[in-house]
Amino acid sequence: MAPASPAPGQARSILILNGPNLNMLGTRQPEIYGAETLQDLMAAAGRRATELGLLSEARQSNHEGDLVTWIQQARKEFDGIIINPGALTHTSVAILDALTLAEKPVIEIHLSNIHQREEFRHHSYVSKIAKGVLAGFGGHGYVMAVEAMARILKK
Repeated sequence: MAPASPAPGQARSILILNGPNLNMLGTRQPEIYGAETLQDLMAAAGRRATELGLLSEARQSNHEGDLVTWIQQARKEFDGIIINPGALTHTSVAILDALTLAEKPVIEIHLSNIHQREEFRHHSYVSKIAKGVLAGFGGHGYVMAVEAMARILKK
């Protein structure tokens, strides 16, 4: 049974999740990930969400269990999930299972183009449940993901 939709006139809400090492953006391999911090990227995504009439909340953890718990909570608290699982993209069946159980639209995002990188980064468990995947657009990908989620939630 799918969770109830928001009441008419109630703002839609999205959860933006970030996985391991994304808290190090701005200092971590800027030639790959850019010079902006995670706070910069989440502020831009939050501004765009507000412009589109969405409520947004951003969270980051280096722990898989935190992400799973937040995804489970999102089932009742949010209308959509944008997730950059970081390295857990390639390893976490637990995150895939939680996203499947959440029964919410999911957009997967990566700052770099994972298909131009090491072979092990080409596989994503999250892609199996995601409505779409954005990779290689740097920090602007978060704004693009918010815009895509707004369209998905309008349907």
